[in-house]
Order: sequence, then C-alpha cells, then structure tokens
Amino acid sequence: MRSLYLWFVIPKKLKDKLNQREAENALRKLDVQNKLVDFASNDYLGFSKNDAIFNASHNYLLDNNIAENGATGSRLLSGNHQLYNTVEQQLCAFHTSEAALIFNSGYDANLGFFSSVPQRGDIIFYDEYIHASIRDGIKMSNAKAYKFKHNDIADLKSKCQTERSRNVERSANEAEIYIVTESVFSMDGDTPNLKLLLQLCKVNNYHLIVDEAHAVGVFGTHGSGLIQTEKTEAFARIITFGKALGAHGAAILGSDTLKQYLVNFSRPFIYTTGLPPHALATIHQAYETLKKTIEIEKLHQNISFFKSEIERLQLKKKFIESHSAIQCCIIPGNETVKAIAKHYQNKGFDVKAILSPTVPKEKERLRFCLHAYNTKDEISQVLNLLTTFV
Repeated sequence: MRSLYLWFVIPKKLKDKLNQREAENALRKLDVQNKLVDFASNDYLGFSKNDAIFNASHNYLLDNNIAENGATGSRLLSGNHQLYNTVEQQLCAFHTSEAALIFNSGYDANLGFFSSVPQRGDIIFYDEYIHASIRDGIKMSNAKAYKFKHNDIADLKSKCQTERSRNVERSANEAEIYIVTESVFSMDGDTPNLKLLLQLCKVNNYHLIVDEAHAVGVFGTHGSGLIQTEKTEAFARIITFGKALGAHGAAILGSDTLKQYLVNFSRPFIYTTGLPPHALATIHQAYETLKKTIEIEKLHQNISFFKSEIERLQLKKKFIESHSAIQCCIIPGNETVKAIAKHYQNKGFDVKAILSPTVPKEKERLRFCLHAYNTKDEISQVLNLLTTFV
C-alpha cells in the first residue's frame, strides 16, 4: 500500500541539515536493545532488571487495591494519584528535603524549573558543560544567561562580579542570581567543588541549582547524592529515577514555597498527563531497596578496579579524571571513534561513541558506563582491547 507520506516533501532546509549531519558522520539512528556486555547504560546498580523490585512493585499495587493502567489526566485534574503523596514524602525523608515534586522525566523537570523560576531581569550563570535539558529550559526563560568555564569557580566569581558591577545602580527590584551545575557531569563524569559553590552562594545570597541525575544511587549515604554529603541544602536539586534507580521520572527537591510555585507556574508540570501508578510504585520500591542494597559498594569496587586498570595499562592520559560510574576516553574524530565503538560491539561489548556536536569537536570519546554487575574480567577485557586502538 502506498504511504500517504509520499504526498509530502520534506522542506529543503531540513533535508540539508540531515545531509550535513551525515557528511560529518554524526547522523543519529535508533538501535534496538542488544545482549552485549553492558558498558553503555545508566543502570548503574542493575535496578532496571531487578526481579525483587519488579515483584515488590506489583505486590504493592495489589496490596493497596490499585488496579489502574494510566493516570487519566494531569496531576492538577484527575491524575494526582494517592501514590504521588506517598512517594514525595518518601523522597523528602530520604533526601532530607522540605518538599519534593515529581515530574515525568529529568528533561521535563529541568524544562519546568528553568522556564518558570528565573524571572525577567534575573541572571543565570551555568557551567558550559551543563545538560541539554537545562540549556533548553534556560532558552525558554526571560532571564539573562551566561556560561562559565567548566568547574571553574574563579571564572564564575569573576563573571558574577562583572554582572554586579554593571548593575550597581539598579532599583530596589534587584536581580536574583542563579548558579547552575551538575554534581556529576553526564559526558565527563567529573564533579565540581560543591563545598565552594555552596559557600559562594550562601555569602552572596545566590541560588544554587544542582542536577544530581548521575549522583543519586551512586554517591552519599545509601546513594542519596552529593549535596547531602555537604550537610547543607541547595535552592533546588533535580534528581532522576531513570538512571541508578532503574525506573522512570524525576523530582525537584526544595522548599514548600518552591513546590507551590512550580505547581502553579511550571508548564511542563501543569500541562502533561501524570505518571501511571505502576511507575510510582516502582520508584517507591527502588528507594526501599536503595536503603539496604550492597550494589552501591560493588559499583565503587568496580570503579576503583577500572581506574587501577587504566593505570596498569598506561591509559590514564587518554581518560578524563573521574571517580564516578562514567569514565571517558578521548578519541578525536567522529569517524575514528565510531569505528572503534563498532569494533567493540563486534567483540561483544556495548561501548558507545559520543560524537560532536553532543561534545565539542576534537573531544569525541568512548564513554564507559560502569555497573555493579560488571565483572572484573569484563573490565580487564574491555580495557585491554582499548590498548589496541590508542
């Protein structure tokens, strides 16, 4: 049967952009899941395949007489299921936060926060390597936004001072300043000096926002994240459930007033159907498991072993310094790094190439994601194979 879409011709501008991406060997394509040795997923603790969590989530729904497949509407209409309150209270207790507001994804949470909280006349300073979802939210904001050099607090201080000097004669409606970073950066796996950032914000009355997507479940007591290790609170934390928690969704942690504001003004929260009860039950059980799991310790053992292996094999200079589950080997050039990743996959290892423009040109890389379930033999094999390429 002839497709109806043959009647439509894609605009030349769009086709040209696709052609350019293909010429740069950077055209993205969807791959099916594979059975290769996993060095690519964000499932750091193996929770996404955890039978106990799956069965406990199902039994929790049965025990509480919850037999619903969908949320039926946005949370402000018919979708604010009783489980939302249960899980948000659980998040507050676990993360020592005054309030928590669940969103459908980390992307939604970042879009919802940055498009609504900073106001016209306010100023946002964000790390130059910040996640794309935060950049997109900032673009939707009416605030001014400036990037600072990656993890460079001196550059951030200089830019803050410059902006303050420009506006020394402002009226009483002084601009609020928001500082934005990640506790573990998704493409480099490194971490800023959160203690100094928190001090800077406290002294100057700036508002610190930290995306903890790749820290929750990996760092802190029972995987509570890196901010809690500093024994203080940021203005807002974004946590996600689709990585170490092996579930889906995200939450913004902060004050009761911030939560009330987001419920009233965050469009990605207001105008989307809520998560189904099963998704919330999975988050609930994943957190219950997080309190008692030994997988976090196993993950850190694997991180330590991976780092010792890159030392032994004299590969350290090729890697970005990281103590997280994300370890990146710089291999410049889309074509080169894609070819090496393909060779890995042919050898049975799921190692992904990260291409420009996702990362800067000449900073293309192999991204090794480590897991509690990777064996030491797998780690040794994957790094020994790397020595044949670099």
